[in-house]
Amino acid sequence: MEKNRLYSLIDKAVFDYKLIEKGDRILIGASGGKDSTALIEYFSNRLRRPNANFSFTALYIHTDFAPPLPQGIIDSFKEWNVDFRQLQVNTLERVKAGQKMSCYWCSSQRRLELNRYAAENGYNKVCLGHHLDDILETFLMNALHKGVMSTMIPRLKYDKFPVTIIRPLCYTPVEVIIEHAKKNGYFGYTCTCNYQENSGRKDARKKLEILTDGDEKTKMRLMTALKNVNLEYLP
Repeated sequence: MEKNRLYSLIDKAVFDYKLIEKGDRILIGASGGKDSTALIEYFSNRLRRPNANFSFTALYIHTDFAPPLPQGIIDSFKEWNVDFRQLQVNTLERVKAGQKMSCYWCSSQRRLELNRYAAENGYNKVCLGHHLDDILETFLMNALHKGVMSTMIPRLKYDKFPVTIIRPLCYTPVEVIIEHAKKNGYFGYTCTCNYQENSGRKDARKKLEILTDGDEKTKMRLMTALKNVNLEYLP
């Protein structure tokens, strides 16, 4: 397996949180974006390692207003020998009266379908492409807007579904993914729907950049701080 910084950071997360274990059947949420594509590339390469006793499938949840997955991404999946599948989901019809369509609603519905598909088809883990910046941005959003000290975690066992959520990019700054994606020719595909401006994540991203000066080591120290909470010195 090619040794590079992206893979090394994912390897560390996998080891620290036991994200890949013997006999795992893992379902990866494929969006066509750099994050999930980098994960799928990593998993396809990891299967070449000796004693790689796990399997995975990439699933694209195609919503009623999103464009189809780019053919170039599909071609890459074929080249990497990825078990790739697609599922059509109509999210607009699920919006209730008085409810506003947003990035959060769309992503929550796609995640719901991933969990359902995994549970119904014998997958024990669902792999999501949230990276270090996503986790820190979510922490800031929850703290500043909800008054709650919480964020997305690298490994989460669901009570409602018989699956475990894993986030192998939890140590990986977004800049590392961008560099890797550009080098390997799949950077550039992003969501182009009309609802993305409803998200508060862009504001959180700006705040994170101001707080850390965009420095990767500072971001990692903030991530480490979330794991080293001293309750004796909190109100």
